[in-house]
Amino acid sequence: MLMKLTAVTLDCADPMALAAFYHRATGIPLADRSDEEFAGLRGADGGLFLGFQRVDGYRPPSWPDQEVPQQLHLDFDVDDLDEATARLVEWGATVPAEQPRPDRWRVVLDPAGHPFCLSIPRGSV
Repeated sequence: MLMKLTAVTLDCADPMALAAFYHRATGIPLADRSDEEFAGLRGADGGLFLGFQRVDGYRPPSWPDQEVPQQLHLDFDVDDLDEATARLVEWGATVPAEQPRPDRWRVVLDPAGHPFCLSIPRGSV
């Protein structure tokens, strides 16, 4: 049996706001929304679906400590770490002080507090 990953869904307080952030960051178009409970982005040609679902009492992860665990994180390749980080901060992301390997990757927190990493594609460094 072979499984194909088709979707990743993140909990949050405001699905449309988080979908808008990731749309700006990735260019993946908005593909789904239902009232204020859910929104999603879908890559080209039926690619990976990135969903955002509203959760009452949502508490963002508290990275790097684990008082509220991160549970998962996303990784994105970028051409320039500094430029990508700056643009994401303009759009509402934050950069935690703790950066385990800032020369190789950057940890960034989306507007709902989910940590994700930016890195230069392997073989480009």
